[in-house]
Amino acid sequence: MTNLPGAKLILLTTTHRVAPGLLSWPAWEALRSAGRVLAADAGHPQVAAVRQAGVEVEIVEPGSAPALARTLTGQPAGAGTTVWLGSPDGDPGLTDALARLAVEHAGEVPEIEVLPGSYDLPGARLLDLVSVMDRLRSPGGCPWDAEQTHASLVKYLVEEAYELVEAIEEEDRETLREELGDVLLQVFFHSRIAEEHPTDAFSIDDVAGDIVEKLMYRHPHVFGDAQAEGAAEVEANWEALKAAEKSGRESVLDGVPAGLPSLAYAAKLVSRVRRAGFTGVPDAPYALPAELTAESTGTLLLALAQRAHDAGVDVDAALRAAARGYREAVRAAEGLKPE
Repeated sequence: MTNLPGAKLILLTTTHRVAPGLLSWPAWEALRSAGRVLAADAGHPQVAAVRQAGVEVEIVEPGSAPALARTLTGQPAGAGTTVWLGSPDGDPGLTDALARLAVEHAGEVPEIEVLPGSYDLPGARLLDLVSVMDRLRSPGGCPWDAEQTHASLVKYLVEEAYELVEAIEEEDRETLREELGDVLLQVFFHSRIAEEHPTDAFSIDDVAGDIVEKLMYRHPHVFGDAQAEGAAEVEANWEALKAAEKSGRESVLDGVPAGLPSLAYAAKLVSRVRRAGFTGVPDAPYALPAELTAESTGTLLLALAQRAHDAGVDVDAALRAAARGYREAVRAAEGLKPE
């Protein structure tokens, strides 16, 4: 198939997730050498940056995709290169219309080239989520989203976390992807609400910056000069650095959130005591099998829940009360006052 001699149409695609003007070198070469540079909207993110670089941009009325295709290909022979600044919406239907013209009017249309001028970087779609959350919380957005607070969203955060756990346990890849998105939404939602605090505002960028600093600090074997031969040594280094950060804590149990589900709360308390090598408090005085496996532990817990139900005992409340007693016993053994 031959094309119109001496005429070329470049469809320059860009992403709105990269700052205007940050274009590839081939894109700038095409823009500076083009006979005409066209765009459909004076508000196109790239127009101001291209004009500031000394390249004239003509604004054309886009109309329908077929009409726009005819406008872009309606060049005489020897007309040189025309660059079309692709619209942020991707110009729906334009490429199909151009392809149809190229087939139906072979030899009468210019050579057509698609030139990516900028690319999304990894994580770029997170910027879309920032924009969506801002729209939802701003005037004219969603009334329900605008009314939410950190406190009102807690139940959704907990529910989404458990749904994610279920997807992981079920090895359901499709649901896993969806539930990760739901948990991510909660982080962005809380961060957007935090921006509105009158005296202590912070944004998703602050949240991300803090966790980046923490990860780099706690991975000196990756971002520093420390050495770690295996996962066990990495974990030991992590705990040592974490302990140094929390050096102001009085008890080995400080920082364990009491709002955890009762079983997770009890397990976390025991984990802290065991990890610290603290021996001041004896284990619960009940006989258990000499060796426990994941299966036998689950069976015992289920049997206990059944017996507790039959006896009219709220197993969650009972375990939480026992965990509180265990916590106070540890603090007493540490010589600290009850909380």
